[in-house]
Amino acid sequence: MRNAEVFSRSSTEPVTTRTPIRFEKWAQYGFAYLIALVLIAFAVAPALWVISASFNPAKSLVAGTLFPKNPDLSNYDQLFSSEFFPYATWFLNSLKIASITTLLAILITCTAGYALSRFRFQGRRTLMFAILILNIFPAILAIVALFSMIQQLGLYLPGMGLDSHAPLIFIYVAGSSGINVLIVKAYIDSIPSEIDESALVDGATHWQTFMYIIFPIMRPIVITIGVLTFIAAYGDFIIARVLLKSSDQLTVMVGMLLFQTDRFDRDFGIITAGAVIAAIPIILIYIPLQKYVIDGLTAGSIKG
Repeated sequence: MRNAEVFSRSSTEPVTTRTPIRFEKWAQYGFAYLIALVLIAFAVAPALWVISASFNPAKSLVAGTLFPKNPDLSNYDQLFSSEFFPYATWFLNSLKIASITTLLAILITCTAGYALSRFRFQGRRTLMFAILILNIFPAILAIVALFSMIQQLGLYLPGMGLDSHAPLIFIYVAGSSGINVLIVKAYIDSIPSEIDESALVDGATHWQTFMYIIFPIMRPIVITIGVLTFIAAYGDFIIARVLLKSSDQLTVMVGMLLFQTDRFDRDFGIITAGAVIAAIPIILIYIPLQKYVIDGLTAGSIKG
């Protein structure tokens, strides 16, 4: 009888082991949020400091504060009104090079990826293996060879020599098309081939099947490749610094270096203003399309 009472009493009493478990769960969440806040602070603080310095008329990073006392647009006015440093020309050169590179890279990678995915021809696996091997080596190793090739090519084709944008665009396209072709190929492999067969039975050509059926389905991966290619070409410094010489042909990333090497006073106000303006195209492109970039990268990693 006593055992029955003890059993009934123990069964009606609340379980007290949930409190430590709940506390441990909240502690884990709190620690994760704390780490996230620290990482966000490290990422956002330098950007806020650069933006603040661009509005600081003191033209110094040491004496500047996060909220300048007398903010104005003098640094931006001097940036675009300088006679020796054509910042607007550099900015437009970067936009032109990055835009043309992105369009050509999308055209080449999508058509090549479709061919590798849907067609069966001799040497197909060898070609994919060669693309994979070539992308293992860093592009910086080919700087000397690229400089020599472009210099020799300019002797016969002046528009393809040094200090011109055309060879720079072709180098960017070739560099971005390698691994992107395999990514597009893996994405197209996930699309059922019965769609192509149905279109071919209805009388469509392979090009019509690709343009009107497959290409619209590839929108996430196409946007992903386009955004990443644009950012890489727009933000490149090393190759553009080696191939471009004259001031009116420089990109914005290379031109910004002149503010540090040719100005002995180191006007950090103009430098930070130029950095803020240069970051605007990347922000305007990436933020609206970040959903497609994430979907494209995720789909490529899962379906590939």
